[in-house]
Amino acid sequence: MAQLRPRGKAILGAALLFAAAGQLAGGGLARLTFILTSVLLALAAVWIYVMVRRTDRADRAAVRHATALAGNDPVPVALTGPDLVLLYVNPSALATFGEEGDTTLTGLLDAEFANASAFLFDLEHDARMRGAALRVVDRPDGRLSITVHRAGGERCLWRIDRSPVHDGAAVQGGDVPVIRLGAGGEMLGFNDAARKLLGPHAEEGETLCPPDDLRAGHISRIVTRDGAAECLVADWPREDGTRDVYLFPATASAETAPDGWAFFDSLPVPLLKLSRDGRLLLSNRRSRALLGIDSAEGRRLTDVMESPGRPLPEWLDDAVAGRGTVQAETMRVRREDREVFVQVALTPALDEGEAVLVAVLQDATKFKSLEAQFVQSQKMQAIGQLAGGVAHDFNNLLTAISGHCDLLLLRHEQDDGDYADLVQISQNANRAAALVNQLLAYSRKQTLRPKVMDLREVLFDLTHLLNRLVGEKITLEVVHDPELWAVRADKRQLEQVLMNLVVNARDAMPEGGEITLTTGNRILKEALRRDRAVVAPGRYVAVTVEDQGAGIASDHLEKIFEPFFTTKRPGDGTGLGLSTVYGIMKQTGGFIFVDSTPGEGTRFLMLFPAHEAPARASAPVARPSLRDAKAEGVVLLVEDEAPVRAFASRAMKMRGFTVLEADSAEAALKLLEDEALRIDVFVTDVIMPGMDGPTWVREALTTRPDTQVVFISGYAPETFGDNEADVPNSVFLPKPFSLTELTETVGAQVNAAGNRPA
Repeated sequence: MAQLRPRGKAILGAALLFAAAGQLAGGGLARLTFILTSVLLALAAVWIYVMVRRTDRADRAAVRHATALAGNDPVPVALTGPDLVLLYVNPSALATFGEEGDTTLTGLLDAEFANASAFLFDLEHDARMRGAALRVVDRPDGRLSITVHRAGGERCLWRIDRSPVHDGAAVQGGDVPVIRLGAGGEMLGFNDAARKLLGPHAEEGETLCPPDDLRAGHISRIVTRDGAAECLVADWPREDGTRDVYLFPATASAETAPDGWAFFDSLPVPLLKLSRDGRLLLSNRRSRALLGIDSAEGRRLTDVMESPGRPLPEWLDDAVAGRGTVQAETMRVRREDREVFVQVALTPALDEGEAVLVAVLQDATKFKSLEAQFVQSQKMQAIGQLAGGVAHDFNNLLTAISGHCDLLLLRHEQDDGDYADLVQISQNANRAAALVNQLLAYSRKQTLRPKVMDLREVLFDLTHLLNRLVGEKITLEVVHDPELWAVRADKRQLEQVLMNLVVNARDAMPEGGEITLTTGNRILKEALRRDRAVVAPGRYVAVTVEDQGAGIASDHLEKIFEPFFTTKRPGDGTGLGLSTVYGIMKQTGGFIFVDSTPGEGTRFLMLFPAHEAPARASAPVARPSLRDAKAEGVVLLVEDEAPVRAFASRAMKMRGFTVLEADSAEAALKLLEDEALRIDVFVTDVIMPGMDGPTWVREALTTRPDTQVVFISGYAPETFGDNEADVPNSVFLPKPFSLTELTETVGAQVNAAGNRPA
């Protein structure tokens, strides 16, 4: 509002001029126009006058409040209006920062840090957006904590607290130029060496170089007192969001180099000084901590790091001679306690007339870890696709085997000598199908299908497979609670959890031993707090998997559920097993904990919420039969695998259906060109050469919208769920399927077509 006072006077003057012009204009439209304009301008001037008076009253009231609150405050306080104009400054602020002549906060604090105007306007903007803002500025002589609060209207209340210098708080660095930059790249401070290097550019807060050029490990052109100079940049982020930028002259001479390189050890940036043949001449504390060494004396660069992707002498020679563009190299540190990667950037310098190299190190471990995770995920994706393809082919074979076995069973009675052999073939085909489903789990996004179940039954079905997995050297003992409560979970995922834990236990005992799998009931009367998890009071089913292996180190226990973390040797594990277990347990609503003693073994404890057991209904085992009532209906069977097509066609014909066959989608559409042909159900494979199942079915349904559909596939049903939803009147039958499952599914679709209202 401060700008409105002179504007109001100017507008009032303009109104008077238009009124005078109207008097001189004579009569008619021109005079009326001048008079109306003068009236509008006069009204605008009156409105401005009222607003200014109102603002002045509000400002005076705010100044009175500020005086009462901060008049005796030992900390500098200021009240500002628009454009940081000072409305009030308490005595402490005047004594600390300025004189009576300062009219803006920028003028008051201009001598305190570089580029005060941009810094203060940015801080004021944050306060107006959020209600308050805080910035801390470290300077060679201490720290400024600047707090600003929105104080109504366009006013802001500022509190500037100066504290004495703290160790490490000020911009330091000894003889190395150091600049402190804010989160937005603005210059907040610098040390004496930077002031000497930059000259008046530092004091005036001018741009030293494009902000994007100040990248750690790269050479940037910096504007100095003597013109542009190339400097190697080292970056050190700080907890408050600012960062210290260290500038090492890239063409340092013996006369300008820091005396004795004594500044090295005190810098918070990992640095090495190297000879041109790779000997470590000097190191600082940060670099020694990063490399895991006590001293650099007598060591070469290859003693502490593995060579980069090019010959080390060639890399060092290029850096010393300045040939081409010397890129930073990422190298693996030779440490036994943990895996560390560093990015090394080299710049040449002179030390007492001898050419040396300054190496700036940056910890690149997280970057390499992310890179390794990406590569591993790509590998697992490829494995998943391969597993899905293999499972699809196996399911086609198993469909043919089990289907023709069912056809043979139809021709044999139970007292036939061959009947028992055929049953064995059928049962083993079903077991093979279960193994293929385990393989399919790696190639699909697993969808939970939870149901209430008895864990003892799950383990009974799984025990044979677990015994095969652990091998002959290891004994698997399963101990059940006879009164075990039921749990609600996805059976397939629960089996995967148990398999992963048992396999891990096996791998922990290469010389053999015993794995104990125990189930039991547990009642928690009060909340169990452990490992940052809180288990609510209630009834739980506990499952423990315990081994006698080497155990897990204490520093690894917190990481074992992280994706891609593994304690196994490279190539022996993916690091996905336990993270998968953890994810499934969380999806199921359960908990998993681990206890381990190195040298004694590991024990995993899982807690599942208990549920009421479902009512059991005894059902006879289904057996293919020719005595079932004959069905009616016309089926178009589309399957590219001849053995599967042969079995499915015979099974449906035996049941009474009329079956038309096609070995491809194109052949099926050719048959449907006959408009007189009536089809009740399409039975089609999903994945086929050429046009796939859903595509040709959608095309066929445009002319035959009432036809029912049965999709069959050896791939996981989850991969097909979206396509099935897009096709009306369709169901999915996964391979391998039995004769009974096929005929019942097709029969249900035929009945659905017959019951649909015309």
